[in-house]
Amino acid sequence: MKKCIACGMPMETQKDFAMGDEQKDYCIYCARPDGSMQSYEEKLESMTGFIIRTQGLDKNAAKQVANSMLVKLPAWKV
Repeated sequence: MKKCIACGMPMETQKDFAMGDEQKDYCIYCARPDGSMQSYEEKLESMTGFIIRTQGLDKNAAKQVANSMLVKLPAWKV
């Protein structure tokens, strides 16, 4: 099973992959409508919103949590 290089989501079925393409290393949630991978800034914003909705943190705390998670993933390592 592959994991998304941009958010860490397990990609278990074809529908989990960007554009349904199992050769891609990122998931449907990290893809733009054209199938390209979102930028770090786009992913940080969407991950921050996800954390706010699911964990109830305020925006600043959620952004810090999102950033600490994302920088550990292959797509964002410096």
